[in-house]
Amino acid sequence: YYGGKTFGKHSLSALSPKKTIEGTLIGVGSAMLLVGCIAFFNGFSIVYAVIAGVIAALAQIGDLYESLIKRYYQIKDSSQLLPGHGGVLDRVDSILAVAPFLAWSLR
Repeated sequence: YYGGKTFGKHSLSALSPKKTIEGTLIGVGSAMLLVGCIAFFNGFSIVYAVIAGVIAALAQIGDLYESLIKRYYQIKDSSQLLPGHGGVLDRVDSILAVAPFLAWSLR
């Protein structure tokens, strides 16, 4: 979020105009760096850093897909259960996109 706010200049998609390419790259890179450091200092495989990057990218895709659904149906919020939060779907969109990959990678 802060990386995109600070350095973001190029829009990632018309579906979500406030998301930027720079913010996405900083988010994915930060996830990989953090998990890579943790893996390195704890003697784990650096492959975990790659998995963290994939998970971060899938989370962005899940958010964009949810935005596509809302634009298709021309609604601002997916529900009124959490007022001001875009609805329940906005809270779990990334989880829904990441869960199948995470389940596959943990098998």
